Amino acid sequence: MTERLSKRLARQLPCSRREAELYIAGGWVTVDGDVVEEPQFKVAEQRVELRPGARANEIPPVTLLVHAPAGLALRDHTEWVRELVASGTHWQDDPTGLTPLKAHFRGLQPMLTLEEGASGLLVVTQDRRVVRRLDEDTARLEQEVVAEVDGTLGDEQLEILRQGNVEPGRKLAPCKVSRQSETHLRFAVKGMVPGQIEAMCSSVGLTVRGLKRLRIGGVSLGRVPPGQWRYLKTGERF
Repeated sequence: MTERLSKRLARQLPCSRREAELYIAGGWVTVDGDVVEEPQFKVAEQRVELRPGARANEIPPVTLLVHAPAGLALRDHTEWVRELVASGTHWQDDPTGLTPLKAHFRGLQPMLTLEEGASGLLVVTQDRRVVRRLDEDTARLEQEVVAEVDGTLGDEQLEILRQGNVEPGRKLAPCKVSRQSETHLRFAVKGMVPGQIEAMCSSVGLTVRGLKRLRIGGVSLGRVPPGQWRYLKTGERF
């Protein structure tokens, strides 16, 4: 005869059913030596144990910072979130020290999605505060992007980019632009709109070959390798 793991654990410890569910969802419970995170998992005569240091705490919402490859804009977000955001793609040098839980991958919402052909920092979150910040304060957030370009850029053209003079009759807010190399320019722009950097570069005779977002507000991608992700650290603010 089988029963739910949460019911078995609550009787065995003993504790409340809610506490049992929190232990299980937090990755603190093993069945025959294997961690099981589903309270509804069916058990019979298996060995159920609580791992050392177990805490029956609510699992707080998480925010994940993904080093996304180019091309995601052309795909359904549920598909690439499932592909990119998993235990196996978690950056092993993540400074937060957090261990991925199945609960961390539920209800993730992509924010400030990348433009077609762009790569770099992508934010997916369960945290309503982060959703509100990135949704409502977009115009005040500075995004840092590196553009790979073809063409020659002189000091006069660089100043045009910095002043936001894109084309006759259209002027954008001044931004920070610097040369990173002969073929790469670094932009720091507040209230960035889709296609803005391509339009700016085109206005001074440059062709954009690729874009990579490095930072949103005060949060940087850092050394996360392509195709991997890390947790947002305590104290990091967009």
